Amino acid sequence: MDEKKNWFVHPSSYVDDDVTVGDGTKIWHFCHVQKGASLGKNCSLGQNVNIGNNVRIGNGVRIQNNVSVYEGVEIEDNVFCGPSCVFTNVTTPRAHFPVHGIYARTLIKEGASLGANSTVVCGHTVGRSALIAAGAVVTRDVKDYALMTGVPARQLGWVCECGKRLGDTLECECGRRYRLKENDILEKI
Repeated sequence: MDEKKNWFVHPSSYVDDDVTVGDGTKIWHFCHVQKGASLGKNCSLGQNVNIGNNVRIGNGVRIQNNVSVYEGVEIEDNVFCGPSCVFTNVTTPRAHFPVHGIYARTLIKEGASLGANSTVVCGHTVGRSALIAAGAVVTRDVKDYALMTGVPARQLGWVCECGKRLGDTLECECGRRYRLKENDILEKI
């Protein structure tokens, strides 16, 4: 654990040895941060959050109540994980055939938002600034800036970095502009 503690951990929470926690991070009630995990600066872990062994979490990440981030999941900077969102790390789990550390990799890219009760099935990437609607189930890779809804999640449109839905002009009221490239890839201009 860090020598000089410039972060907060509630007395009801556990932070194992061999954990790195960035300055300004807050770990609230009933959390557990497991061995080998790394949390960036200015993160917030809500009540009852579990961070698995060797998980990497970037700076400015907000993980709301009742979320478990399992080994094999990586979360980049400024990601929002809504209350009770779900990650998996084994594609075909069986109680009587444990995988012992062989986990499918899941990547949540910078600025993405995962709505309350959404699920990200392991082995997929959620693109930069993508927005996963509440209750959606991600079963395939998600493009940057994509708005995903439903079960299984399907793309409904595009969102700006600021989170507002983009119209046909791909210009946001915040002033950001985008364009579609080949293969239906959205790019900020």
